[in-house]
Amino acid sequence: MKGLVITASNRASAGVYADRGGPILVAGLRELGLDVPDPVVVPDGEPVEQALRTAVADGIDVVLTTGGTGLTPGDLTPEMTRRVLDRETPGIADAIRAFGVAQGVPSAMLSQGVAGIAGRTLVVNLPGSTGGCRDGLAVLSPVLVHAVEQIRGGDH
Repeated sequence: MKGLVITASNRASAGVYADRGGPILVAGLRELGLDVPDPVVVPDGEPVEQALRTAVADGIDVVLTTGGTGLTPGDLTPEMTRRVLDRETPGIADAIRAFGVAQGVPSAMLSQGVAGIAGRTLVVNLPGSTGGCRDGLAVLSPVLVHAVEQIRGGDH
């Protein structure tokens, strides 16, 4: 299985600071046995949509995004993701938010992140914080391989 991590951050893409969430997600996907290159770091907004479309066209099985899921005017990752998705899988995004809140992070409920299927690619938006990335991996790890197998046409 092939994975990709897309970090949506104006400042990280401009070199103002290093991407911290992307490497956490790459490591987590690799631990699950996925073939994953280093994160792709893009500015917020339409570059996220372009990176997602490229990943889908390249046959990537799982794309995790980090960043751009909050409430600020520039947080547009969910909107860009919806442009690419064929179907949403709201239970994934809901579970990630609920897990964060249960871990004592009330601001997790403010994430607008979405999850869904684009072609044969599972796409999941995660928060930009390192804690949000770790929480997302904790929720996804038990079901990720099974989800990809189902998207590929496998049985329940």
